[in-house]
Amino acid sequence: MSDRTLVAGIDSSTQSTKVVVCDAESGDVVRTARAPHPDRTEVDPERWWEAYRTASGSGILEGVSAIAVGGQQHGMVVLDEQDAVVRDALLWNDTRSAGAAADLTRELGGVSAWVDAVGLVLVGSFTVTKLRWLAQHEPDHAARVARVLLPHDWMTGRILQHGNGFERWTTDRGDASGTGYWSAATGDYRLDLLELAFGRRLAVPEVLAPSAPAGRTSDGMLVAAGTGDNMGAALGLALSPGDVVVSLGTSGTVFTPHDHAIRDESGAVAGFADATGRHLPLMCTLNAARVLTAAAGMLGVDLDTLDRLALEADSGAGGLSLLPYLDGERTPDLPLATGTLSGLTRTNATPANLARAAVEGMLCNLVAGVDALRDQSVRVERVLLIGGAAASRAVRAIAPALFRAPVVVPRPAEYVGVGAARQAAWALSGAAQPPAWGLRVDSEYQVPAGDTSDVLERYAALLAQMHGR
Repeated sequence: MSDRTLVAGIDSSTQSTKVVVCDAESGDVVRTARAPHPDRTEVDPERWWEAYRTASGSGILEGVSAIAVGGQQHGMVVLDEQDAVVRDALLWNDTRSAGAAADLTRELGGVSAWVDAVGLVLVGSFTVTKLRWLAQHEPDHAARVARVLLPHDWMTGRILQHGNGFERWTTDRGDASGTGYWSAATGDYRLDLLELAFGRRLAVPEVLAPSAPAGRTSDGMLVAAGTGDNMGAALGLALSPGDVVVSLGTSGTVFTPHDHAIRDESGAVAGFADATGRHLPLMCTLNAARVLTAAAGMLGVDLDTLDRLALEADSGAGGLSLLPYLDGERTPDLPLATGTLSGLTRTNATPANLARAAVEGMLCNLVAGVDALRDQSVRVERVLLIGGAAASRAVRAIAPALFRAPVVVPRPAEYVGVGAARQAAWALSGAAQPPAWGLRVDSEYQVPAGDTSDVLERYAALLAQMHGR
């Protein structure tokens, strides 16, 4: 019988609940499980709880001393006076509140006012815009609302309720920084902005320090503060300044630890906090791995064949370019945009060039985020590729030249879950810093010789055309 201490991280994402059990000292993953979520942009939170119960069944949490939740950011969970859910949660990728974002921006006095207040340029992803939508479009539901939570807040509280250890609703600074009514720069709620959005003030969860416990279950298991999914991934990757993560999942994200709050009026970089007490400037797109899936579908091939085709084509795809806004876009804020295939000629109209343009277009969308960090004087020493599309041979080969930085591919892992487990181990230890689990690297790629500026310039020209410039 091992006497090692076990901790668990719960990744409650858009698609599923993943349970990751780790050794508290080394960070080694001991066992994992998952259960799916409904594929919708609004979901009854009870479906998350059911997925958690399924994934955590069969004894996977046996012997676990501490647990934490890394949850999808921005989702709006509204409760009544008895803490019952009023309506299905609106998720981050529900863009019906895009108009509310524009209205709120104008009402406070413009983009600068919101950046000064909370470090964000409002888009329909952020919780504050969803509250305005609810107040305007569902007044009967809005009248019943007494409290607003984020998905990870609700799951943390639900675990404590089920374990007879619930005392109060809590959150952390990382996830709170994506609401639009909490400031990473000051560390305070802006309840006046919540009131501006909803018409009255609501109860909000207590913001815990990064290593503080939210409570304990009756059997003694510590429940840590938890955090947002991007902050959890940053913890799981054990990032240092200069490490820039490019996550290629359903959405694409670019983020890195930083010592002070970012102020970006362009809206490219959100001024989030992280889960360690520092900051996590972040850029998010709606279009990442699914661009490759769509391209493979157009060509009638599988993803392995798409990889091979993309690597057969030359850099620049013979002048073929893809602006990959297949699901609209969050950054830049173009929720109604569509994709654009440009430069098509009889000469370059080949499956290989289309495959190459899809890979380059998806990556250029994220290169814009890395360059936005550079514009904020953020160090970019290497790029860490994670997410489903990071497994692509073409993505790995093409990325260093476009990002103009060495690329590291960490070993495949559920990094949000690993990060949540690391936070649980930190809260359990009572130490000043999280445990030194370190980064496990799968492969590394250096910047090759050659110039890819033409690819980036064509992508920038398409983007300018989309904006009508």
